[in-house]
Amino acid sequence: MEGADLLVVDDDARLRALLQRFLSEQGHRVAAAADAAEARAAIAAMAFDLLVLDVMMPGESGLELAESLRREGVETPILMLTARGGADDRVAGFEHGADDYLPKPFDPRELALRIRTILRRAAPVQQAALLPPGPVQLGERWFDPDRSELRGPDGTQRLTGGEAALLAALARRAGDVLSREDIAAAIGTPEAGERSVDVQVTRLRRKIEPDPREPRFLHTIRHKGYVLRPGP
Repeated sequence: MEGADLLVVDDDARLRALLQRFLSEQGHRVAAAADAAEARAAIAAMAFDLLVLDVMMPGESGLELAESLRREGVETPILMLTARGGADDRVAGFEHGADDYLPKPFDPRELALRIRTILRRAAPVQQAALLPPGPVQLGERWFDPDRSELRGPDGTQRLTGGEAALLAALARRAGDVLSREDIAAAIGTPEAGERSVDVQVTRLRRKIEPDPREPRFLHTIRHKGYVLRPGP
């Protein structure tokens, strides 16, 4: 997906300008905001394809902004940038709603690659062989891989790019146990680690399970990974 609409949110004016220029040179249309308040105003005025959020901002942090946006139903993919790149920090990013996490300092080329990966994951996949054969039943809900949506008696619920990629990967191998490493590779985040996959699974269960504490469809297989068992 080229020529995407991106929003870069960072309180560092120099880095913000550099990112805006670099990403524009990559063919994207790039808006910028210095803090969460400016970001909210931009998001209210325009539908972005991806948000690039700095974690450490004065006032409302990037983590707090991401979590708030997810609570409000904003499903735009989020890439977090932070000077704190430890495993716990990455997991915290995913727990707050991020789709990917890039520690500073970073090579701008890696940022461009991460953005392309997220956008490709969020866009409808064209190759039919990569998708489940059709809608997947999960109780009263149906997962539509073409639209990355859950349809049910309570209406249509859109999934984030990461959630849709995870559910599609599991649905392609429904009934088979997938290791966390296999899942991370399938959803395009092999560097994220096992705990990050667990966080993504927890987020997905909140949307597909009647009771996430007692999963009916997305099961944990101890010491092995996860398995999706669709059904009525």
